[in-house]
Amino acid sequence: MRGAPTILHLDMDAFYASAEQAAKPSLRGKPVIVGGLGPRGVVATASYEARVFGVHSAMAMAQARRLCPNAAFLTPRFTLYRQVSDAVMALLHTLSPLVEPLSLDEAFVDLEAGGTEPTAEAARAVGERLRNDIRAVTGLTGSVGLAGSKMLAKIASEQAKPDGLVLIEPGTERDLLGPMPVRTLPGVGPATAEALRRAGIHTVAETREAGEAELVRLLGRAHGASLFLMSNGRDERPVVAERDAKSISVEDTFDVDLTDRTRVQLEIARLADRCVRRLREAGRSGRTVVIKVRRYDFSTLTRSETLRGPTDDPGVVREAAARLIEGVDTTAGVRLLGVGVSGLADYTQEDLFAQAAQAAQAAQAAEAARAARGAQAAQGARAAHEALEDVRRTPGPATPEHVAAGAGEASEGAGKPRRWLPGSDVRHAEYGAGWVQGSGVGRVTVRFEEPWSEPGRVRTFAVDDPALEPTEPLPLLRPEEAAGRGGGGGPARVGGLEEVAGREGTVDLERDVGPGEVAGPERDVGPEEVAGQGGDVGPDRVGGPGEAVGRGGGVGSERAVGPGEVAGWEGTVDLERAVGPG
Repeated sequence: MRGAPTILHLDMDAFYASAEQAAKPSLRGKPVIVGGLGPRGVVATASYEARVFGVHSAMAMAQARRLCPNAAFLTPRFTLYRQVSDAVMALLHTLSPLVEPLSLDEAFVDLEAGGTEPTAEAARAVGERLRNDIRAVTGLTGSVGLAGSKMLAKIASEQAKPDGLVLIEPGTERDLLGPMPVRTLPGVGPATAEALRRAGIHTVAETREAGEAELVRLLGRAHGASLFLMSNGRDERPVVAERDAKSISVEDTFDVDLTDRTRVQLEIARLADRCVRRLREAGRSGRTVVIKVRRYDFSTLTRSETLRGPTDDPGVVREAAARLIEGVDTTAGVRLLGVGVSGLADYTQEDLFAQAAQAAQAAQAAEAARAARGAQAAQGARAAHEALEDVRRTPGPATPEHVAAGAGEASEGAGKPRRWLPGSDVRHAEYGAGWVQGSGVGRVTVRFEEPWSEPGRVRTFAVDDPALEPTEPLPLLRPEEAAGRGGGGGPARVGGLEEVAGREGTVDLERDVGPGEVAGPERDVGPEEVAGQGGDVGPDRVGGPGEAVGRGGGVGSERAVGPGEVAGWEGTVDLERAVGPG
């Protein structure tokens, strides 16, 4: 516990939604909800205009639609969010070498390690300068908390929201924490809170008054002792600059529970390949393969297999995952599947057994090819191929179209997406840059505007119009303006993003929220909690009556949609909640 408020916590305000409003002039000042739009979708974040209706992160999207039907419902665009995040993190690294990112929009900074004078005045000056710099470079706003510990700095940033700065003076910690609910303290989740509630403990002051011995009796020695210290405002956790990833994983939730065994095996193989791609992009290998299966009744099973050495071979990971899924009964229905690799290393150990197995498979494939020259074998091969294609073309929402890091800009392995996702970036040969407002029944509705333009016109095209192509997000400030911008600026503009590279994150299969955090009204769900936990695309559908462009203040259209212009928000990304379409 420090005697000066030199630990800073930054939390961007409604990050995803604010970035979307900055990128889309027609949405500024209007309710925007970002997340999964399918029947099992979850809100990643909501703009402050939507929060007044009671919408918050981690809420089921179906409930959000009921609370705020006229909002703009958009799929996440992580390419843009990572660019903005990199610009913000670069600013933090100018303050100190000790920066601990928690997610794309949140980080701790040790100002003392960066040479800031250990006084409240110096820390406050740094915090205010940081807020101004973030606004100048990105056009977005962030809330800053300053305190002598990480716990208190985070509490301060929550109190500062939105777009504020709160400094907790040393010596005032106990009085500040006393009336707060016990869930405010780090490490107090629903189970711990319930155990304390049964003992009559509801606030931080009551936790402190219970005493260390009573807390140890209720929660165990390690947890009880730690909780007692935090209730007294003491948190000795240091700011850690590097967080070494413990695992890399991917997982998908399906609109309709999978019951077909062949389909489950195909999905596991596909997830294993996606996981290995992420593993190689991170330059890592892993020794333990893990699968995750969430059944129709929300019961979750994990199975793991440890290899002889670390590998990044897709065949090895695929075979291990296939062996693991064989031991799991999936006949009653599966709503989520995941594949991960843990025990990460920076080198790869060749697996001789895997090489031998691959050689055997190659020999078998050659033999099968020779046998297929016979008429009977050819007929059987055609039948098998047709059966596999039937599985892959299974109609209905159980067929996912997976969202990669760009979250909906293009489907895997396709030059043009089969479905146009609401909020995704497009370019038309005649009308220029725009973004998708909705699609369905063979039509896609696009609003043509740029971050620095006035709200644009809406036009409707056939989904296979050759003049319409997906594209990358535009910078949120004109390049020539970004070079000369020196401070100030409103929340509608972002600049200098074209110079920063993308970032990659990881997610642990065993948790559903960010590092050590619980998704709440003021916190954006991280990217791997969106695309990783069900980055799937549901079926095309026509927007409902409350989802048409131009209704209320939802999308800001200046005109009614014509008879041939479908403007509903398409059911697309499927996240981690089970909710009905209503």
